[in-house]
Amino acid sequence: MSAYSYRAARQDGAIVTGAIEAESHGQASATLASRGLFAIAVASAAEDHRAAASRRDLAIVFRGIAALVSSGVPLERAISASEPLTSGPLRETLTAARERLRAGASFGNALAVGRGVIPALVIGMIRAGERGSQLGTALEQIAAHLEQEADLVARVRQALTYPLLLAVAGTASVLVITTVVVPRFAAILGDLGQQLPPATRLLLGMSQLLTRFWIPLLVIVVAATWSAIEWIRRPSGRKRVEEVLLRLPFIGSVRRALATARVMRALGGMLRSGMPLLPALDAARDAAGDLAIAERLERSRERVVQGAPLAGALEREGALSASALQLIKVGESSGRVADMAWSAGNLAAQEAERGLRALVTALEPALIVAFGGIVAFTAAALLQAVYSLRPGY
Repeated sequence: MSAYSYRAARQDGAIVTGAIEAESHGQASATLASRGLFAIAVASAAEDHRAAASRRDLAIVFRGIAALVSSGVPLERAISASEPLTSGPLRETLTAARERLRAGASFGNALAVGRGVIPALVIGMIRAGERGSQLGTALEQIAAHLEQEADLVARVRQALTYPLLLAVAGTASVLVITTVVVPRFAAILGDLGQQLPPATRLLLGMSQLLTRFWIPLLVIVVAATWSAIEWIRRPSGRKRVEEVLLRLPFIGSVRRALATARVMRALGGMLRSGMPLLPALDAARDAAGDLAIAERLERSRERVVQGAPLAGALEREGALSASALQLIKVGESSGRVADMAWSAGNLAAQEAERGLRALVTALEPALIVAFGGIVAFTAAALLQAVYSLRPGY
């Protein structure tokens, strides 16, 4: 007997966590089902948590498995054919999952062997599909969700690449000017022994501060950066930062749109796979990638448990974008919440991409103006000192 930790939903929608003793993942899941619980995540307490595989790698694997299963290929052979496309922990997880399938385990329980490699959201969707005899549909939804998520992440990184390079290059240029160029002018001006203009004295003072005390300043910057990173890694610190970001006029709308795209696509995929609303909403919360949004989704879920409509609960907590809420309202009135949630995720992704492009479009000239202003101030201060020299020098 081994110990297994679990996260499951009761019949009334409440989420419970705990640990049970069982011979295998399959037996643990069956025990939970016999108790009237819908298993969201089941993992061995002895297994170490490993880093999740990239969304792109997962998308390739599950698209291949879904295509083969849809063509009538047995699941075990489909997994075996997809293994050469992977490497590292993901390949080890698929190999172990295939062995567990031979032993009679379900696909969801077999994948749970690689704790952390396969996201809990994916495992939950697979279990929902197996429970409703819709594994093929679940695999298709998983593949589509992972492909869109990988595409969204790639576009965000691509959009931020140029501003990041511009910021690094600008910072390096300013450091070279203040630590190399300005000190040479300072030596020349110092030999003249004249009173320098205020702007020049300020520039020389800043340059001397950087050149003389760069080691203590570097230590302070590194220590402050490390402390900030450690604080943000804590859930409480990260949630505070993300709450502040959500309140910012332009950045907040982009972050909300990104979270809406992830949540709605995950929710739509799980509902299409046969998962009940409350467990699906709870699992979709983990896909938000934003603790502030996740907390609002948790409060919205509690309102749904109390009998409130889904769109009304989400709107009351300000969890998602307005366009997504409108589509959810249409889905509730027409009985097509799963389809409308999926469409809302796609629409939110388009809104996030447009907002991100606009943000980058505004950020690039802002950085250019900022660094250009520093260079202009440096040049003006030095020229002012040169023009202020009295004749005879």
